[in-house]
Amino acid sequence: MIARTLAIESLTLPELEPYRTLKRPLEHQRQGIFVAEGEKVVRRLLESPLTPISILLTPEWFQIYRNLLESRQEPIDIFLGEKQLLETIVGHNLHLGIMAVARIPAPATLEAVLCESARPWFFAAVDGIANAENLGVMVRNSVAAGVQALFVGETTADPYLRRAVRNSMGTVFKLPVVYCTDLAGTLRELAAAGVCVAAAHCDSDNPAIDQINFCQDCCVVFGSEGNGISANVASACTSFFTIPMRAGVDSFNVASATAIVVYEAMRQRRLAAG
Repeated sequence: MIARTLAIESLTLPELEPYRTLKRPLEHQRQGIFVAEGEKVVRRLLESPLTPISILLTPEWFQIYRNLLESRQEPIDIFLGEKQLLETIVGHNLHLGIMAVARIPAPATLEAVLCESARPWFFAAVDGIANAENLGVMVRNSVAAGVQALFVGETTADPYLRRAVRNSMGTVFKLPVVYCTDLAGTLRELAAAGVCVAAAHCDSDNPAIDQINFCQDCCVVFGSEGNGISANVASACTSFFTIPMRAGVDSFNVASATAIVVYEAMRQRRLAAG
């Protein structure tokens, strides 16, 4: 439902602070909120079970979104501003005249993920991914391939950072996120439950990716492009594989590597399903 609709000529209202502080993401995290930018991301937010707080948009976008906004159960503040005003925030080409603030959903738990996910399980884990843009693309790739939950290590950025949400194109709203204070420990729990915990590792002695059985319960682990997975996380993995590439190339970008790995897993599972 629409709580109130205000036409604004400046961004000075206290309620608009999240839009004024886009470059201070840690403040948003502490408040338990995130910012969604752009038409597709905002639409996916409004179509999701997450809780929007407010929307800042042009009058033209308001007419398009009015019915969807009125259909929501929670009260949402609507702030209407002209395109020139919204362009002063971070650039019209990024948010296209429509942005929203919403609450970060409660984190998933390992127990709930195992209970609620269909078998065979298909999870992903991220270790040491600091770049929010890469993380957002990794989320998008994972959701597209049917990953059921994302395990976020203690050295990885939050997938609800503004740039991560934007690069995920809102697909993060569909992916349960388990925040791990000890990713290696969580992976050991998965392995103890019979899950194949597999990580890409640039070692010629490791089998190629197509030699790994992704049709079983599995969790694929991704590390940073520069350092890969940490030694502690590697010690919790039960298998390793390589992505074949031409000589003279050190690695794929981590977002690209994610696309390759989750596609191979999806390919194997589709073939097994007939």
